[in-house]
Amino acid sequence: MAKPNFNDLLAFVTVAREGSFTRAAAVLGITQSALSQTISGLEARLQIRLLTRTTRSLSLTAAGERLLAAVGYRFDAIQIELDELTQMRDKPAGTVRITSGDHILRTTLLPKLTPLLLEYPDLHIEFDVNYGLRDIVADRFDAGVRMGDTLDKDMIAMPITPPLRMAVVASPAYFATRPRPKTPKDLLAHCCINQRMQTSGGLYVWDFEKKGRQVNVRVEGQLIFNTSPNIADAALAGLGVAWLPEEEFAPHLEEGRLVRVLEDWCPVFAGYYLYYPSRRQPSAAFSLVLQALRM
Repeated sequence: MAKPNFNDLLAFVTVAREGSFTRAAAVLGITQSALSQTISGLEARLQIRLLTRTTRSLSLTAAGERLLAAVGYRFDAIQIELDELTQMRDKPAGTVRITSGDHILRTTLLPKLTPLLLEYPDLHIEFDVNYGLRDIVADRFDAGVRMGDTLDKDMIAMPITPPLRMAVVASPAYFATRPRPKTPKDLLAHCCINQRMQTSGGLYVWDFEKKGRQVNVRVEGQLIFNTSPNIADAALAGLGVAWLPEEEFAPHLEEGRLVRVLEDWCPVFAGYYLYYPSRRQPSAAFSLVLQALRM
């Protein structure tokens, strides 16, 4: 009796998760035509269609969704066991995947993890720069980095920065022709630089607080970005008033390239946290990352 071969099931799981034959073929290291034949063979063997394919899209049938739910996590478990065996060598190894914003990546994650990477050449870290609230379990990340007030309750959260404050800034050239705002509502008369939230798709509402009084302002202006470095650059160019964590403006404020206003309306709030699933059993490689990032 021939031994079962599960390569076609692994191929199916990869296609389903990648949502593309092209990307799945690259992950598996085979040609797209070979992958297509493998999936067709699996469908023929099971005598049921698993995928609905058009020239532009790919989706799972009901049978495909059931099969993915039944076998997908089993391949994940096998990979975890293989990774743990690899980590039994003298030095920790494997890949740690982290999703975060680009500013915290440049200022905190990379500087703190650089010594770790130099010490352990078999350790690999993949960074995903993203401003949306990624589902790190579904997207198979080991951890994410976000501000403390945006984390799900079922996550383990570890602070990696001190508490933060927001800052409202503009260039001296901008304020040379406009009065500086004295209250948050004064911002409605200014050209403000907006931020599009990747998760909701809406524009960020600027939140202020002073002596227990909270004020939310929906600002308007000529520019909308979805990443903070562009917002800072636009403020430096004199294109409007910007609102970000003060650390993102720090060198520009110190050197006078930006001017801060409404500072008394910007209270301290929770800083950045590394978060990961509470049910996750940390690998040796991930444990090293936790230790390096711990304050």
